[in-house]
Amino acid sequence: MANIYVRRDYEIIGDLIEPHTRVLDLGCGSGELLAWLKSTKMVDGRGVEFEAQRVQKAISRGVSVYQGDLEEAVHDYPDKVFDYVILSQTLQETRYPLKVLQGMLRVGKRAIVAFPNFGHYSVRVANLITGRAPKTERFPHDWYDSPNIHFLTVLDFQLLAAKQGWRIERQIFVSGDQKVTFWPNLLAEMAVFQVAA
Repeated sequence: MANIYVRRDYEIIGDLIEPHTRVLDLGCGSGELLAWLKSTKMVDGRGVEFEAQRVQKAISRGVSVYQGDLEEAVHDYPDKVFDYVILSQTLQETRYPLKVLQGMLRVGKRAIVAFPNFGHYSVRVANLITGRAPKTERFPHDWYDSPNIHFLTVLDFQLLAAKQGWRIERQIFVSGDQKVTFWPNLLAEMAVFQVAA
């Protein structure tokens, strides 16, 4: 099995998930994380992925994945049927992020959300210097061809959680391979939140 630790977000999420729990991974890609969780933590995992080729690859890894729109998928499950619902590196690509998050917290006891922090200083500097939509090593896309349609920051997510009355149980910030312990809105390239309603 491939080592999931090539993706820092997977490493953090893997550490957050308790063994023998029920997990839903929205936008699960080729199922690497779910397969790893199934084999090492014995989770009962399900996944949703839009791209057919990735779904086939996930199924070949032995995980239960169906092809569908993750924004609609949460409507297919009853309340609190999962212990964890994961959304990693995809929130900024959803059309209606608040509805997705609300759905995650309806069907799951906890939501784990990982996203790139668009408040990182490199993004700010790129925007300031060029006067154009930020384009950095971490965000290499031109504005017209980027999968990112919502540019959220650590602070944006924290304020949304407070406004919605969600409890932030864990928040982990990283830049490269290093944990960020101060000024995460400025210094973190990626954020991982574990929240509960």
